[in-house]
Amino acid sequence: MPRRRPARRIAILTAGGDCPGLNAVIRAAARTAWAAHGWEVFGVRNGAEGLLEPRGRGLRRLAPRDVAGILPRGGTILGASNRCDLYAVPDARGRPRDRSGAALALLRRRGIDALVVVGGDGSMRMAERLFRQGLAVVGVPKTIDNDVWGTDRTFGFDTAVEIVTQAIDRLYTTAESHHRVMLVEVMGRHSGFIALHAGLAGGAEVILLPEIPFDPRRIAAKVEARARRGRNYSIVVVAEGARAAGGHLVFREGDGGDELHSRLGGVSAEVADALRALTRLEVRHIVLGHVQRGGTPTAYDRMLASWMGQHAVSMLARDEGGAMVALHGTELRSVPLEAVVQGVRRVEVDGALVRAARQIGVSFAAADGGDDPPGPPGKPTR
Repeated sequence: MPRRRPARRIAILTAGGDCPGLNAVIRAAARTAWAAHGWEVFGVRNGAEGLLEPRGRGLRRLAPRDVAGILPRGGTILGASNRCDLYAVPDARGRPRDRSGAALALLRRRGIDALVVVGGDGSMRMAERLFRQGLAVVGVPKTIDNDVWGTDRTFGFDTAVEIVTQAIDRLYTTAESHHRVMLVEVMGRHSGFIALHAGLAGGAEVILLPEIPFDPRRIAAKVEARARRGRNYSIVVVAEGARAAGGHLVFREGDGGDELHSRLGGVSAEVADALRALTRLEVRHIVLGHVQRGGTPTAYDRMLASWMGQHAVSMLARDEGGAMVALHGTELRSVPLEAVVQGVRRVEVDGALVRAARQIGVSFAAADGGDDPPGPPGKPTR
């Protein structure tokens, strides 16, 4: 593609669901644009929907006062929408229509040269298509699931893991008091990073991941073995996208045919029913849901989000559109959007962290067997 002149007026769009650290990105990107380049900055209201509002009402010019004091705040001051894809906007009859032309026309009318899209894998796909239509776009990877391809870490993930770990800590006391097996369902449609990290940090006995099909009988064997050794309570962490071998994903909305309008949820209830049938233990399940997305971002997520926001604007200044900011080790780099959209990042089933968890004694209840070492002698500790 031909080189474009450096941007002079940019817009920031927070697409997809909300996530701790979004405000830090907005703040850092805007302040970098003003202080380092003297550019004007606009915010797009309510995700991609803001680019389709009549008479451009979805665009607002940002001033320094708009981003003052927002660093520690969760959510996004611009609003978000996880149900708007500019290339599949439902018409009056519910049929998907490509409205990207209208969005691009609005940006041209307002003299906006470039767009910073902060979002997950679906948002990166939309950003890549906008770039192919001639708009300078830089992506910033955002999701608590940590599943965007091409980056070692997304901001929001650290906060979600901390929230889930704290919830597990609290559930241990009631599980121990009432001699229960507590199943904790966490987010993770395609990738089990939250379940793996929080489960390991919280001392879970069993972790169920989308990447490892499970056998309920192996979960039952694990918690019953603990009970025989004097620990008649257990914590099982379940990613919402986990499934039994030969089984199916569990949805609370839709059936998965339309990913944009389907919502996972309920696999922990099915696992609980299976454990009740297989054991005599008392079993309860809890779905943490959107509590994982909310609240104040951790210090790490504020730092990472601020760094990524600054880096995104610097990429635009270097005419590096069509790419996403990515953390590789301890450095930020750019990854072409056309590569990012090829897939999602998943837990490595033979990776170091899964191997470490197995050595510690965590079970993944793998249906193919053989992944659970024998338990320690005597009474185990959490």
